[in-house]
Amino acid sequence: MEAQAILFEGPRNIKLAKLEVNEMAAGDLEIDVAYTGISTGTERLLWEGSMPNFPGMGYPLVPGYEAVGQVTKNNSDLDFKAGDFVFVPGAYSFKNVRNLFGGSGSKLIVPADRAIAVEEKNALNATLLALAATAYHSVSKGGVINTAEPPDLIVGHGIMGRLLARMTVAAGMPAPVVWEINPARMSGAQGYQVVDPSEDTRKDYKAIYDVSGDGSLLNKLITHLAPGGEVVLAGFYTQDVSFNFAAAFMKEPQIRVAAQWKRCDLSAVSMLLSTGRLSLDGLITNTSHPAQAQDAYEAAFCDPHCLKMILDWRN
Repeated sequence: MEAQAILFEGPRNIKLAKLEVNEMAAGDLEIDVAYTGISTGTERLLWEGSMPNFPGMGYPLVPGYEAVGQVTKNNSDLDFKAGDFVFVPGAYSFKNVRNLFGGSGSKLIVPADRAIAVEEKNALNATLLALAATAYHSVSKGGVINTAEPPDLIVGHGIMGRLLARMTVAAGMPAPVVWEINPARMSGAQGYQVVDPSEDTRKDYKAIYDVSGDGSLLNKLITHLAPGGEVVLAGFYTQDVSFNFAAAFMKEPQIRVAAQWKRCDLSAVSMLLSTGRLSLDGLITNTSHPAQAQDAYEAAFCDPHCLKMILDWRN
């Protein structure tokens, strides 16, 4: 069996390719993909050629861990029926290439226990579940949001910053302040305030969440903390992160790194979405056909008005 897939042959070298698909094994689902998202974190690093040397790294590769599609075959004991919509956080479907993270294709073979059922009406927005789970993981411990010290300052009003701010408001916690320096991304707040950091004189934030991925901001963030406050590094940083010890000594900050989401985080945000407590509306700004992948990736990474680019595989 063959399927179309996005193939990175090298940095900035992307094409739509026909690849051979693995045979189904016991416990697998076969999925016809409807939508996949382009990640401005990991996929940007793959596109730039700056991805750290993780296991499985190398070219040619199929990227993608934000796929939504319909079940066509079920070779597992789990209760999925043909036609059910599911979210899939990556796959290892394609032969003779690296699958990192392997979800950007027209057809996927995945273990059924990796799939999350979604409602058809939420199919497009459900491509954001992995991002939402990443945001949820940064504020949760053991799968439960930390309501004792929620984020009161979020750095960056891209899609991760918006998800984190929306999640904070949806949990009934005080609305955070969000910093943004790009005028194109100042709008779109829902129940919270977006400000230019040059206009913010507060020095008493208890929990600052940085989703910008800019490690050079750490010293500045520490100066805006209350004594004993926490800075959470919730972006992805390709360079070493350092700070001025003397300035930090005066504030006694806690510095925490938020890693990748866990299954419990994905289940939690799926429930928030299905019950309507969390809205993902308005976060997907661009869609493209996989045949225009080169232009779609350029826009996803270079256009400040593009919060989220989705590839539509349905036709």
